[in-house]
Order: sequence, then structure tokens, then C-alpha cells
Amino acid sequence: MLFKTIGIIAALLTSIGFIPQIIKTFMLKETKDLSLVMLLIIATGTFLWIIYGISIGDPIVTGANSITFSTTAILIIMKKIYNGDHG
Repeated sequence: MLFKTIGIIAALLTSIGFIPQIIKTFMLKETKDLSLVMLLIIATGTFLWIIYGISIGDPIVTGANSITFSTTAILIIMKKIYNGDHG
């Protein structure tokens, strides 16, 4: 039970990690300091974790990475809208 709780807390923290950046980006309408390559790497990695989580039937892995993938996708879209697709 302890390790499941640790896993849930870790999943929650990593899942919400990009929310402050999304809020800041929305407020400033600026993404020049965000690396598109970094965002694409994270999106790809989290998408693969989603596939893995589904394959092993783990809702924590699947759910956490689905949220992280979604927040990363939001930042990629914001990057395209606010600053073009530079680096």
C-alpha cells in the first residue's frame, strides 16, 4: 500500500508539472524560452508510456502519462500560436 501511495503521489506531481508553465504562457502569450524539441521528446515519451501502461493494465501509469501528454500538447500548440515553431 505504501508504494502504491508513493506511485499515486509521484504520478500526480509529474502530471501537473506543466500546469504552471501553461498558465504563465497563457498570461504572457510568450513561448520563446520553451524548446519545441524538448516538448516533442516529452510528448513522444509520454505517448509511449501510455501504450506501455495500457499493455500492462496499469491505470496509474496510463492516467498520469495521459495527463502529462495532454499538458505537453497544449504547450506545443501554444508554442505554434504565440511564437511560431522555432526551436
